[in-house]
Amino acid sequence: MSTWAVIGLMWAVTFGPRLLGLSLGRLELTPFWHAFLRFVPVSVFAALIVPEILGSPEWLRRLVGAAVAALLVWRQGNLAVGLLGGFGAYWLARVGGGAVASSRGPDLSQRQRAMLRGA
Repeated sequence: MSTWAVIGLMWAVTFGPRLLGLSLGRLELTPFWHAFLRFVPVSVFAALIVPEILGSPEWLRRLVGAAVAALLVWRQGNLAVGLLGGFGAYWLARVGGGAVASSRGPDLSQRQRAMLRGA
């Protein structure tokens, strides 16, 4: 299959959903849907972050960084401070080593690992 055919097919497959999403901007939603859709960014964020933290061999370091970042954002209300603090805590845990460096990760079954990776 040629490159142009692949590009054309990809365009054809993605054009409909994108057009539908853009046309929904004119739609008036009920209060139920407004309340429901408020939680979509939080759930998508959690679905992206949790497997990356728990599915890694260095899960404990990442968990420390995520906890520090969450605490800073909650207390300071500033995302930049949370990001910098989380990265700093992660790198301190990584450089500091000790018990964090020798951790082998949570005891997960093969099924749990597959679920975390989205398989």
